[in-house]
Amino acid sequence: MDSSEYIRLEETYGAHNYRPLDVVLTRGQGIWVWDVDGKRYLDCLSAYSAVNQGHCHPRIQAALMEQAGKLTLTSRAFRNDQLALFYKEICDLTRSHKVLPMNSGAEAVETVIKAVRKWGYQVKGVPHNQAEIIVCSNNFHGRTITIVGFSTDQPYREGFGPFTPGFKVIPFGNTDALENAITSNTVGFLVEPIQGEAGVIVPPPGYLARAKTICKKNNVVFILDEIQTGLGRTGKLLAEEHDRIEADLSIIGKALSGGFYPISAVLSNMEVLGVLRPGDHGSTFGGNPLACAVARMALKVLLEEGMIDNAAKMGDYLISQLRSIRSPNIKEVRGKGLLIGLELHPEAGGARRFCEALMKKGLLCKETHENTVRFAPPLIIGKEDIDWALEQIEPVFMQE
Repeated sequence: MDSSEYIRLEETYGAHNYRPLDVVLTRGQGIWVWDVDGKRYLDCLSAYSAVNQGHCHPRIQAALMEQAGKLTLTSRAFRNDQLALFYKEICDLTRSHKVLPMNSGAEAVETVIKAVRKWGYQVKGVPHNQAEIIVCSNNFHGRTITIVGFSTDQPYREGFGPFTPGFKVIPFGNTDALENAITSNTVGFLVEPIQGEAGVIVPPPGYLARAKTICKKNNVVFILDEIQTGLGRTGKLLAEEHDRIEADLSIIGKALSGGFYPISAVLSNMEVLGVLRPGDHGSTFGGNPLACAVARMALKVLLEEGMIDNAAKMGDYLISQLRSIRSPNIKEVRGKGLLIGLELHPEAGGARRFCEALMKKGLLCKETHENTVRFAPPLIIGKEDIDWALEQIEPVFMQE
C-alpha cells in the first residue's frame, strides 16, 4: 500500500485525537526515518524527545532482545534482578536516594501528586484534604483528568470536567508569584525547567535556583518535571544542572528507554517517597525486568557515547545558525541544547504550513501552540547533518 491508503485506513478506523502530518513512517535508523514510499527524512522531533539516543540504537535493541528471551514481566508481587540493578545505577547517576518506576510520564506525575500530598499530611502536618500544589500557567504534565484539570490550555480541558481540586496556578518564571502563592497548606511546587509544549519557553536565568530556595524556606517540596528536558536534551543529564541545583523530586521518562519500551521514574530524596507503604501505590507493568534492562542500557549509551556533550555543542551551533536567518516571519529563536523553539510572528500564517513545507523537503518537525516550530533532533546529530537541515530550513522560512 502507498501512503494515501494507510492514511485512509487510519482516518476511517482511528480516533481523531491527533492531527499528524501526512507522512507514514515505516523504518528508522539514527537520525533518519523512511516512509512507506521509500522517502528519507531527518527526524527533528525525536518522538517528543523519547528517541534522544536515535532510532533503533543497536546496543539498546540488543539489551531488549536479550532480556525478552529471559524474563519480561513478573509484576511487583515478586522481585527481579533488573529492577534492583536499575535502582542502584540510576540513583548513583542522579544522586537520588529513592526511585519509583512507572510506565508513562503522566503516571509518574500522578505518582508525585499522591506522594507529595501524603508527605504533606504525615510529615508537614497539613490538615486532612487541604493540601495544595502550585503549578505554572501554560504547563504540560500529561493528559489524565487530574493533570488536565490544572492545565491553562483550554482545549486540553474542554469537555472533561469536573476536575480534581487542590492546585494553584501562577505565572511561569516568576518567583515573586511563587513566594506570594505559598500558604501553610502548600505541599509542593511542580514546574518544568523549560516549558516544551508551551513553545520551548526558557525561564529567566537563576529562576530554578531561586524557586528552590523559596521552597526550602517554606518547607515545600520542589518538583521538576524533566520528562522532556531530562536525559541529555538540554546539554546536561538533567536540566536542573544548568542552575546547579537538585530538586527534591524529579520526574523522568521518554528517553529513559531510548524509544524502545515505556518506562518512567520518580527520583526522590528519602523523605518524600519514604511515606509510601505497601499497598499505597502500584502498577502491574511498573518496574518490569524488560523495561529496566532497556533503561539501564539507554542510560549507558547516553553517557558512554558522549551524547550529552554533543547535544550541548550541536545545540549551540543550531541555535546560532537559526538566529542568523533573516526572515520577516521569524519572531524569536530560543532553547537550550537540542530543545529549540522557533516562534513566528502571528501574521506569518501559523507554524503548520512551515512544517508541511519542511516535510516535503525531507525534514520532520511539528508545530506547537500555533506559532512555534520545535526542533529537537536525536542527540547523535552531527554538524554536517545540521548544515544539511539548515539548507532546507532557511528557504522555507523566507517564503511569504
